[in-house]
Amino acid sequence: MNPSCNLFIVGPTGAGKTSIGRRLAEHYGLSFVDLDQEIERQCGVPVSMVFEIEGEVGFRQRESQLLDECSRRRGVLLATGAGAVLDPANRRLLAERGYVLWLQATLALQLERLSQDRQRPLLAGGDRATRLEAMAQQRTHLYQEIADLVIPGVHEHVQAASARSILLIDPSWHRQHAA
Repeated sequence: MNPSCNLFIVGPTGAGKTSIGRRLAEHYGLSFVDLDQEIERQCGVPVSMVFEIEGEVGFRQRESQLLDECSRRRGVLLATGAGAVLDPANRRLLAERGYVLWLQATLALQLERLSQDRQRPLLAGGDRATRLEAMAQQRTHLYQEIADLVIPGVHEHVQAASARSILLIDPSWHRQHAA
């Protein structure tokens, strides 16, 4: 949605949604919300434990509920989980309630950034590259469907990626200020 008072970030696992999102929120004076961290805060356990206890279906229900709640806020930068776009209702809410940034990341970049990460349940066990490729095939067209702006993934430090993102956002986001 353009204009909007909110920025929403979608993209694959390891794209930098949280790291870049924090810096963008600070730059634009927005409240930062990481959807996975919000789920953890509400549940009192890590996302991996939610998956273990409730399965992916239970996790996705919680994710959708919180996405609805968080996307209603004004003046927020919301970093979604990589799979939040799987639900058509979530995509509709994101598209209607904010300016959607799609942070892209190549498979090689994802593998590098996630090499030490053992917290993501959908990447546990097996061949990570194969899992990430399968997720990309399932999700890429969904990110594209709702993106107002595409930010290509580049191998660079978070500060450089954030600065590059701002240069792309500024001419295209018609920001409304939260009332």
